[in-house]
Amino acid sequence: MKAPLPPNEKERLAALREYQILDTQPEQEYDDITLLAAEICQVPVALISLVDKSRQWFKSKLGVRQCQTPRDVAFCAHAILQGEPLIVRDALKDYRFSDNALVKRSPYIRFYAGFPLIDPQGHSLGTLCAIDRRPRQLSATQDRAMRALSRVVIARMELQRTSAHLASELEKVRTLHGLLPICAWCKRIRDDHGYWSQVETYISTHTDADFTHGVCPECKDKLIAQSRPKASRYAAD
Repeated sequence: MKAPLPPNEKERLAALREYQILDTQPEQEYDDITLLAAEICQVPVALISLVDKSRQWFKSKLGVRQCQTPRDVAFCAHAILQGEPLIVRDALKDYRFSDNALVKRSPYIRFYAGFPLIDPQGHSLGTLCAIDRRPRQLSATQDRAMRALSRVVIARMELQRTSAHLASELEKVRTLHGLLPICAWCKRIRDDHGYWSQVETYISTHTDADFTHGVCPECKDKLIAQSRPKASRYAAD
């Protein structure tokens, strides 16, 4: 049975894209989490699965070879529809999955426990899931541990997203240390598209800096001198 789309699918996919994690290389930190999940649940398969538009992609995998599967057959596509974990004790007895290709063929899923990966804005991006080839259930202790690990996954993703954003902003600041095309007369700066803008506008656009305005001592003296009334040339000697 194909899972319906979440009501916030457009926003959910946009949020997933912001993490820039899809199709990245394996990372030890995520692989450690799937290893712990498999050990905690005592299962042969554990995954960190992110549900993309037409596929589920595995950031980390233990016990399977494939890096992704079609979304149409993904158990995780069902799991992201709810805020609570999706526990399937025996897939052959569940009308949603009894005819599923992943049940009838490799990896022959019988037990599935998917814990949603929910970002700070409430978007369910995928799951941390534990899979077995025989029917079973989780204990309360295993359930609590998996919930904690799913939060660790999101925390790790958030850290990487924030670090990438800061690096991008820092790069923008660094461009101000290079050569900038600036008009020698009006002091406007030319951007990469050939448009000229005020120094304040350029810096505000390319950095997070803001401005306050004042008058330096030299300009202050010049302004005072210019504001003084000039003596009349007809003044008496």
